Amino acid sequence: MQNNIILDKSFEFAVRIVNLKKYLIKFKNERIMANQLMRSGTSIGANITEADQAQSKADFISKMGIANKEAHETRYWLKLLHKTDYINDKEYSSILEDCQELIRILQAIIKSAKSNNQ
Repeated sequence: MQNNIILDKSFEFAVRIVNLKKYLIKFKNERIMANQLMRSGTSIGANITEADQAQSKADFISKMGIANKEAHETRYWLKLLHKTDYINDKEYSSILEDCQELIRILQAIIKSAKSNNQ
């Protein structure tokens, strides 16, 4: 089986999100934003996994689009956690870069799939 970069990167990102949630709850006593971050941050990979098994090109584009939206929402929660001092500059910049890389890859995949669909 061939490696799928977006599946691998989104899974590793989800692992980081789960660990960040644990940290936020244990050391910062923050649950609400941690839960929102967990939901959106792990949903990226779940939707990419669904897209990998899509029944049609339209289904694939739709699932990748949802993953892209979840990545943007995750970026929002990360920014909010940073601006409210729940995560420091180093933690923020590291995980934000991973999130933005996922967004760039997802947007390229969606653009390519749409142009190949016509």
